[in-house]
Amino acid sequence: MNTENKTKVLGPNTWRKLKSVLFKKSRHNSLFTIAFYNLENLFDTLHHADKLDKNYTPNGLLKWTPERYTSKLHKLASTIAKIGVKTADKLPVLIGVSEVENKTVLNDLLKVDALRNEDYGYLHYDSPDERGIDTALIYNKHYFEIIASEAIPLLVYNLDGQQDMTRDILYVHGSLNGEEIHVFVNHWPSRRDGGIETAYKRIKAAETIISFMEIIEQKHQQPKYIIMGDFNDDPKAESIEKLLETQRFFHPMKRLLTTKRGSANYKFNWSLFDQIIISHSFLNYKKKAHSYTTANIFDPEFLKEFKGRYKGSPFRTYVGSRYMGGYSDHFPVYIQLKLNN
Repeated sequence: MNTENKTKVLGPNTWRKLKSVLFKKSRHNSLFTIAFYNLENLFDTLHHADKLDKNYTPNGLLKWTPERYTSKLHKLASTIAKIGVKTADKLPVLIGVSEVENKTVLNDLLKVDALRNEDYGYLHYDSPDERGIDTALIYNKHYFEIIASEAIPLLVYNLDGQQDMTRDILYVHGSLNGEEIHVFVNHWPSRRDGGIETAYKRIKAAETIISFMEIIEQKHQQPKYIIMGDFNDDPKAESIEKLLETQRFFHPMKRLLTTKRGSANYKFNWSLFDQIIISHSFLNYKKKAHSYTTANIFDPEFLKEFKGRYKGSPFRTYVGSRYMGGYSDHFPVYIQLKLNN
C-alpha cells in the first residue's frame, strides 16, 4: 500500500474560480447594510392610560391578542434578517424603524430567533405622539458605537393654532467601524388631512434638521450624515428638496419610484415615502472610510399580497379593522456602504 503523501496541484481554471470566490467573499464582507422599516403599528397588547392605543388590546376593536402580536414580531424579525444579506453576507448594521410603541416591543422584537443571536442594541425615546408610536434605531454593537443621542422636538401647529403632537426626530451620533457618522431617524407628520394642506409641517421637519446640522457643524468638520425615515412625502416633494438645496446631500433613491414600484401603495398608486439620504462625502473614496455602493427597496414576493385586486402591494397586518396577518403596509428600504481598506 502506497502511503506517500501527495499534494494536489490546482489547474489554472480551478485556481481562477477559487480566486473569484475568495474575492467575492472578501468584497461582500466589506459591505454594510443600512435599512429603514416602517413596522406598521407595532403595539404591545396593553392599554397605556396616556396613549390612544385601546384598539391594540385583546378586547379592543382590532382584537390585538398576544398570538397576533407574537406572529407579527416573528414576521418583522425574519424580514429584517434578510435585508441586504445576499450581497453583504451579514444582517443590517443599522435599522431605523418607525411606528414602535415603546421599549417593550423593541426588546420583544430583538428576542425573536431570527435576531436574538445578533449583538443588537437600540435607541428609543418616548415621543409626544398621541397614539404612542415612535422612531428608534437598532444597531449592531459589534460595528456601531454610540457617542451621543437625543430626541429633537418637532414643533408644528395645526391651522387652528393647536400643537400637532407628532413624533420627535431621533438623532444619533455614532462610530461605524471607527468612522463617525450622524444619523437622523424620522417619521414626519402624516397626510391624513391632505397632502397639500399638511405640506408645511413636513417642510418644518426638514428645516428642523437643517438647523440642527448647523449646530453639529460648529463642532465637527465635514460631518457625514445619514437621514432616513418615513417622510410622508415622495423624493420630489418640497420638503425633501429643502434638504437637498443645502448642497450637503446625495439622494440615492430618487429613481427607485416608478408607476409600478415603491415602498407603499395607496389606492393603487405607488409612493416612496420611505427614503435614505446621505452626505456627498459617502461618494468619495478614502481608506478606512465608507463609500456608497447601492440603494434599493426590499420587496421580495413574501412581503407582497399574492392574489386579488391588491396583488403586489405590501402584505399588511390589517386592512381597516380586518386582520390580514401580514407584515407591514410599507416595504423596507436600504443602502449599502463599502468599508474601504
